[in-house]
Parts: sequence; structure tokens; C-alpha cells
Amino acid sequence: MADKQQTIRSKASLTGVGLHSGETVTVTFCPAPINHGIIFKRTDLEEQPLIPADVDLVSDTARGTTLSLNGVKVSTVEHALAAAGGLQIDNLLIEVSGVEIPILDGSAQFFLKAIKDAGIEVQDADREYYELKTNVFYNDPSRNVEIIAVPSEDYKVKVMIDFNSKVLGFQHAQLNDIKDFEEEIAACRTFVFLHELNMLVDNNLIKGGDLSNAIVYVDRPLQNSELEKLKKLFDKDDINVNTEGILNNIEVIHQNEAARHKLLDVVGDLMLVGKPIKAHIIATRPGHAANIEFAKKIKQLIKLEKSKRNNSPAYDISQNPLYTINDIQRILPHRQPFLFIDKIMEMSETHVVGLKNVTMNEEFFKGHFPGNPVMPGVLIIEAMAQCGGILVLNTVPDPENYITYFMKIDNVKFKQKVIPGDTLVFKLELISPIRRGICHMRGAAYVNNKVVTEAEMMAQIVKEKGLSN
Repeated sequence: MADKQQTIRSKASLTGVGLHSGETVTVTFCPAPINHGIIFKRTDLEEQPLIPADVDLVSDTARGTTLSLNGVKVSTVEHALAAAGGLQIDNLLIEVSGVEIPILDGSAQFFLKAIKDAGIEVQDADREYYELKTNVFYNDPSRNVEIIAVPSEDYKVKVMIDFNSKVLGFQHAQLNDIKDFEEEIAACRTFVFLHELNMLVDNNLIKGGDLSNAIVYVDRPLQNSELEKLKKLFDKDDINVNTEGILNNIEVIHQNEAARHKLLDVVGDLMLVGKPIKAHIIATRPGHAANIEFAKKIKQLIKLEKSKRNNSPAYDISQNPLYTINDIQRILPHRQPFLFIDKIMEMSETHVVGLKNVTMNEEFFKGHFPGNPVMPGVLIIEAMAQCGGILVLNTVPDPENYITYFMKIDNVKFKQKVIPGDTLVFKLELISPIRRGICHMRGAAYVNNKVVTEAEMMAQIVKEKGLSN
């Protein structure tokens, strides 16, 4: 996966017909700045309103995904979003001259080609992935739909479909690397069963439907009257059913093209989460409604984690600390220049808040970028661990006789540099209860209420002889 955010170098446009509206629409992909995200712009309306690609704005999932904001809609967004996701585009303005993204051939390949031809530009900002930490489940028993996400170092998607159709049969498709999306998934077209066409027509949909923009599976024998009706519907003089049960002798590009297209839709709909995901998605009989409900679950997890990370502990500089530096020295064996905690402001059985004032006379600044002093990240982690050590040492009656040893450090992230003059505020919370002197904590370091470092760590206190002061 790309480590930097990406946009495109120049504009690229496509014109086609909306599948359900039947209107001719032009879509223009435009470059966008860092942290812009993907936003749609209705250029046909006077105020040219913007609609972010946000799962919270989904208003309809009937035969496509529709976004709405302040009464303005843009529909059938999933294929364009899948193309952007397949190329790992983070920032994009998508101008639309109508209510619906054109269907083109029913796949994502022409959107992807347009974006790629515009040129991909790497931007000077890190991509912020959402790394799944626990399994996430969604199921709809009434439709036999199930979607599961499990933690993974990479973004992988597996789809299985079975619609009880002899023509379509059981199919599955898998994408092990998003870089393979262009070659393996992008060209796979949407599909529909013949028995669904009447329902779609009766509901004033597929006005732009054509046998060139969808695969129509025929799952029962056709009467002559039905063939005549289809000729009129699609404005065709001749309509046939091939031996594979597909209308008008369209050839599938993959035996499992239907499953691959469902995977394409999953990729497109999950773009509405708002950030790239590190997870393995396994979906059984997915559809837009299920995809969106699942995307909402993922986004809710992101919101909760962001809320916890941004919950910077407030402290009053004039408030007396719970532990002064002298108290800390009676508990921790560390001494200058390796004592990195100045105060403990609060503590409970499950959390601790401590401070470090970063000054220019720190020993490490003498040799670590002396012309442009930056506190080493490993020392921020050490200071965080010392703060957490106070919490675990508080569980024994004679903490001065114990030493704290690291057992494991995970999920370390450095978000911005720490320089002389900063005040580091550490907040650590227990992930699980302390047992046998083993402490598993989640910690964050803040400067000016912004997270600068976060990590999960496990440590154990061990009683040592001869440590009493």
C-alpha cells in the first residue's frame, strides 16, 4: 500500500448515461489538496453544492449507492469510488453535471482509466490507515448476508455469492492486494436477473439500461411475447439467449465475473468510510445495503478510537501534583539523565496522567540534531513507560524495591515532533487488569492537546534486592 496520500495531476472527464435516470451526464475528476478526501460537486445546480463521500450521508441503497446532503443527491457513486480506491487515490474532487454518475459499461474500468490517464500525484502527507484491532461482524439473516472483517496488515477482500440460480451458480472472488484491482476486478460488469427487470422498469428505474452496460442472466425459459417486450425495452431488433443463459450473447470476461463485480461494489462502498482500511473483508452475498451498514460499523469504531485519542487530559498548571519529582524518585529507580517524568497529576486503579517539561538542557539534545533539536521518539516511549510504571508500582507496598521491565511494545505511532519548550502530557490506561505484576497499557502523549505519540505496551514489575534508597 502507498504510504503517502495521492491525488491526480490534471482533470479528466467522461460522459455517459445514468443507469436509472437515463440522463446524459459528464463526470470530471479533479485534483484536490492534502486531507481533502473525496468530494462530489453538482455542477448542474446554481450553487454547485458539495457532497462528501461519507457513509453517514448515504440516503438510498436500492440498486446503487446514493449520497444526499441538504436535499441534494448524487447517485450510483460506487463504481467511480471503486476506481479511486483501486488506484489508492485519497484526495479527489468529482464534478458531476447531473444527479447520477453514468453507468458506462457497468464496471469501473473507464473511471479507472480516466483517473490513471490524468496522472497520479504523490502528495507530501502520510496516509492515515485505519488498522482494525478486533473482528467486526455484520449479518442479515433474512437475506443470508454476512460480512466479517478481521485484522490484517493489508487490505484484502473475499466475496462469495449464491443466489440459488442454476445459471449463475456458486461463485467466489478474492483480492489479495489492492494493486491487483485494475487487472482483476475493474472491468467486471454489473449484472441482473431477467426476472428482476420488470420490477426495475415498474419502479421507474433503469431508464438508461442497455444490454451493453449490464450482464442479464436468464434463469428460466422465455416466451416469444417476453422477447418482444425486451426488444422494445432495449430498442433492439434481435435478442437471444446464449447457452450460458446470458441475454444477447454477451461473453463474460471471467467465469466468476458476477462475484468479482460484487467485490468491486464492496471496495467502492467501503471508500465511504473515509480512510483506507487494513483488514481482511470476507463477504457472503453482499449488496449495497449490507455494504453500507458494515461501513457504518467501521466508521463508528474509527470515531470511538479518535475520541479516545483526542481526549487530552486537562490539568491546571497551578494545581499541586499528586506526585512531585521527589515522590517519583522514591518510587522509580531512574535518575538524571534517564528520569523523564516530572509530575504525576492524577491516578486511579486503571489510569495515570503525568507530565514532562522538555527543556533545552536535556542531555540528549547535545547529540541528537543539536542544530534542530527534536526529542528522540524512543525516549518519548521511555517517558510514557515510566509514567505507566508509577501506576503498576502503586499496586505494591514497597515500590522502591521493584524494577519495571518491558515485555512488549505494539502499535507505536509518532504523529509530530517534540521540541524544547513543549510540555508532554502522558495518559495511560489499562487494557486489562494488572495480574502478577504484569501491566498491559494503552498510552498517548500530548502536546498542546494534540496527540504526538501513541503506543500499547506490556511491562512487568520484578522485586530486586538492594534497591532501597
